[in-house]
Amino acid sequence: MEVGVVKIAEDSDFAMLKMLVDNHDGWKLEYDNAKDGTKVWTKLTPSCSFKMVKIHTVFYGITAETLFDVLHDPDYRKEWDEHMLISTEIGYLNPNNDVGYYALSCPTPVKNRDFVLQRSWLDLPNEKLIINHSVGHKDYEPRKGFIRAISHLTGFCIRRLPNGCFLGYISQTDPRGKLPPWLVNKISQKFAPRVVKQLRKAAEGYEDWKARQRDPRCKPWIYPELTLESPRISIHDCVYVTSSAVEVDEDDEN
Repeated sequence: MEVGVVKIAEDSDFAMLKMLVDNHDGWKLEYDNAKDGTKVWTKLTPSCSFKMVKIHTVFYGITAETLFDVLHDPDYRKEWDEHMLISTEIGYLNPNNDVGYYALSCPTPVKNRDFVLQRSWLDLPNEKLIINHSVGHKDYEPRKGFIRAISHLTGFCIRRLPNGCFLGYISQTDPRGKLPPWLVNKISQKFAPRVVKQLRKAAEGYEDWKARQRDPRCKPWIYPELTLESPRISIHDCVYVTSSAVEVDEDDEN
């Protein structure tokens, strides 16, 4: 998937994610916790100054289905994502591809970041795959007070295990602004294990939380017929606007 390009994800896109998760050639192991099985690798790529980060971990006692739900459920994300400021579903391209807006808080004096993302997913019996990348939309141009960051690729590969599930995570993000790549790369690899712990805790509480909701069956990512209740958008509305095309504050000084 290419930044700024909106298209229905193909089998080759999901195959690329699996290759990145499983192939360690060219990756540097940065963190290895034998206690919980979490490993973090980084890799430099020619297309971006910011390293690609990869995580492997196992969530014992958590089913692949539950973790897949946690990563999708927009209402539950408000409960566990401490950095989220805004999350808006812009609309669906088809039952397995949507576009959304996400804004997150950053520590002072760094300005908050936001994204417009296309998300695509594939739900198989023993493996569940999610990928997203930055796109644009005519109604969500860069806004004052935020720096529009770029997700080159974020992906999740969830595999069913007899006693839980495996999670492979890939991310390569350019936060834009004036943050030096060396600092972002250092923070990213140290922040990765914290993300794993936060996600594990969220997964442990999801089933009880969902059972208390007004409609526990409301899972459009599993039941395609429920996407009919959401707005349908056109690829032609997904106009990618670069920072050079509009007046955007790229300075991290508030």
